[in-house]
Amino acid sequence: MINEKGAELLKAAILKKYKNVELDSVHSNEEEFYYEFKVQDEIGENDLEDLEKEINKLDGYIFVKLLRISGVYFEGNINNEMITRISGKAFESKEELAEYEEFLKEAQERDHRKIGKDLDLFCFSDYLGAGLPLYTPRGTIIKDELQKQVEKICRAYGFEKVSCPSLANIKLFETSGHAQKFNDELFRVSSPKGHEFVLKPVQCPHHTQIYASKLRSYKDLPIRYMESDKQYRAELPGSVGGLSRVYAITIEDGHSFCRIDQFKDEVINMYNIIKDFYSKMGLWNNYWVSLSVRDLNHPEKYIGSDEDWNLCEQVLQEVSDELGLNAKRCEGEAALYGPKLDFMFKDALGREMQIPTIQVDFSTPKRFGLYYIDENGEKQTPVMVHRAILGSYERFLVLLLEQFKGALPVWLSPVQVNIVPVNVKYHDEYCKMIKNKLDDEDIRAEYTDNDDSLSKKIKRSIEMKNPYTLVIGNKEIEQNMVSYRKLGSEEMISVGIDEFVEMIKNEIKNN
Repeated sequence: MINEKGAELLKAAILKKYKNVELDSVHSNEEEFYYEFKVQDEIGENDLEDLEKEINKLDGYIFVKLLRISGVYFEGNINNEMITRISGKAFESKEELAEYEEFLKEAQERDHRKIGKDLDLFCFSDYLGAGLPLYTPRGTIIKDELQKQVEKICRAYGFEKVSCPSLANIKLFETSGHAQKFNDELFRVSSPKGHEFVLKPVQCPHHTQIYASKLRSYKDLPIRYMESDKQYRAELPGSVGGLSRVYAITIEDGHSFCRIDQFKDEVINMYNIIKDFYSKMGLWNNYWVSLSVRDLNHPEKYIGSDEDWNLCEQVLQEVSDELGLNAKRCEGEAALYGPKLDFMFKDALGREMQIPTIQVDFSTPKRFGLYYIDENGEKQTPVMVHRAILGSYERFLVLLLEQFKGALPVWLSPVQVNIVPVNVKYHDEYCKMIKNKLDDEDIRAEYTDNDDSLSKKIKRSIEMKNPYTLVIGNKEIEQNMVSYRKLGSEEMISVGIDEFVEMIKNEIKNN
């Protein structure tokens, strides 16, 4: 395997260049290779190019691209010391290497961290710590608009919004099974006054307690809750980065409590929500579906009875067949409490991401003693169906920003219209009038009234990916019009103010 050879060559180059190499090991797969080691010398990104040249001297028939250098714990154990890892990818020809370098260039332009900084969407602070993103006003608009959109669609399918605290007694997660299964990922919170809590790692146990707060009849079901809120996971310190993996995760989550004769329809209901939302986002293509089931050789990894698991897996297979999903059966990928349908999307660079999911759960309601009264006056246990549409707002933003290179659709853009005066001194009043009119119509507008040149203002507006840039001069004021330039076009179009407002409103509504 070519990457295996690349790893050995990197090891040879390191041993030749540095003395006293310790704790070293090589690893490779079809995608890339990496070499881990401990050395006294300081090694950084600037050393990678020299190492590539050294590898070429060792073997002129293998072409290597070193991708990154990072710190990792020896043997992946957090209790061990930190060592160095250098990752790379090997090729059999210069042409393959050149093609891959073009791919990397494109990936760099689409990197959500770069786009997020350039467009002023989110930031991080050493005072807060890594893995704790801060959303700027512009980034918060995007997050809020996404939430409005997903809630609007879910509401049409019968979901109601709830809100739960971020703290909970550990007993909640001991009962649900999460404390045992994910003990290493829990943030435990204590106070000098004797409080002992856990920051919630998931929302489903909280929602069971809303269901349990009063008597439920079979006529009340299905009961559907949705919530977008922070969850917290104690990830390994070296694994957090950008928005892809964080400690504080904003999760869009929903749960349906239903009768056993209803849960198949609930799964189909949730599939339709996923389809509606991703169609709205322009992403309903290039995906496949995983039917994630148990690993029968390791029953200790799951909770619940075999009878319940068999029924759940059977029904999800029926849904796949009836909807034409052609779901691929993936053993060992099920959730703790039940099987699921995972929707796997490819981003603009061909990388695979799992975001939406539908999960059937017979176990959690039983663990919490949930019940409803059936038509015979007897207690029955409801089925719980979990669903995530956009999942983590953080990971979804990674997908969006990298898919569209930051050029978001009008309805989602932080600034929908940027107003640029030819001369602030003479055109200020008219620009402010337009800004007020757009504000009144709930169109997000920004007025650039600084002293920069006109060309610089327009260039800046384009760099900020504003969908529409209005240029206001004497002609526009005299004719009571606006002249606009759409992102991606150099054409300047003049229309009446009211016509422009209606055009923007229709685009926001229909796209």
